[in-house]
Order: sequence, then structure tokens, then C-alpha cells
Amino acid sequence: MVGDVVASVLPRVTECVVVDDGSGDGTGAAARAAGALVVTHAVNRGQGAALMTGIRCALRRGADIVVTLDADGQHDPADIRALVAPILADRADVVLGSRFLGHAHLIPPMRRRLLRAAVVFTRWSTGLDLTDTHNGFRALSRRAASAIELSQDRMAHASEILERIAALDLRHVEVPVAIRYTDYSTGKGQSAWGAFRILVDLWVSKVLS
Repeated sequence: MVGDVVASVLPRVTECVVVDDGSGDGTGAAARAAGALVVTHAVNRGQGAALMTGIRCALRRGADIVVTLDADGQHDPADIRALVAPILADRADVVLGSRFLGHAHLIPPMRRRLLRAAVVFTRWSTGLDLTDTHNGFRALSRRAASAIELSQDRMAHASEILERIAALDLRHVEVPVAIRYTDYSTGKGQSAWGAFRILVDLWVSKVLS
């Protein structure tokens, strides 16, 4: 799967960075064979940690815009052009993909409810008026990517990054993107218990901050 994603992304970007987060399934080798630059975590640290590693690597290599997307095939690389356009036009520092403005094929009912709940939570906690708050398909200007630091190593980073956008007063817009739900991508997503743990992580972070 990751090799197919890399192959579809590469024609649309200058370089593709894949973070192998301590996997034991050959992810790194498959990504490298497809043409990606692979950065490896010795142990599994979580999606938030992998995201920060990938962003820092891209910045070190001189990226002017960093696009993030999941490796499970649910995002359509054809949408990269729409994601980077507002940054190139100097209308935004952060561009967030929204499945609810675009096309999301066959969203599982429980997933839809969890996503709607996340929107309500984010509007309450950050004041950001967004339609889709847990979408990993986004674009960051170099300024935004350099300013955003995440402390949440695991899935709670998706909410934390929005808190950082609000706190830093970064210019942001949403654009429509397509999401393809497959048995594979759905299996890699969050369960109701996982969503509950994300909320707990965020509350603990707020109490300790």
C-alpha cells in the first residue's frame, strides 16, 4: 500500500518523505523502493511523533511547503494542487483538507459521529470554525511548519495541531478533498475507545500546561 501511495504522490511534489514508525512489516523498504526518502524510528512512537519527524526532515531539506497525508491510501494526491494553492497565493499559512466540503465515500456511521463530535470539541477548545478537524491531509507554509511544535506523540496530535494554529494566529483555510474509505483504511482508523483516549490525553495536557 505505502509503495502505491508514494508512487502516486511523487509526480506532484519535489520530494516524498516517509516516516517508518518502528514498523515490522517492510513499510520502510517498500517506501524506499518506490522512491521515497525514508526516516526510521527505532521503536513505534505514534502518529504525532512521526508527523513531527517528517516535518522537521522536510524543513532541513529546504521545503517551502510541507504537505502531510496518510499512507493508507485514503487521500487522493490529485488534491495536493488545491491544498498548496492558497499558500502559493499568500492567502494562508495552513491549508486544511475537509472531507465534508469535498467527497467522502462510504463514511462508516460511527466514524461520521466521531468526526462530528471532534468538530464540536475543537470549536469549543480553540474557537476555530472548521468542518473537519481530524483530517491528516494538510499543507503548511515553511513559516507555519517551523512554528508548530507538538507534544502529543499519538493520535491526539490531530487536535493539538489545531490548538497551535489558533494560539499562533496562523492564517488558515479549508479546501475540499476526497477521502476513500476501504477496509484497510477503516481498519487503521480510530475506534470509539481510541477517540475517548484522545480526549483524555488532551484534557491531561491542558491540566498540566
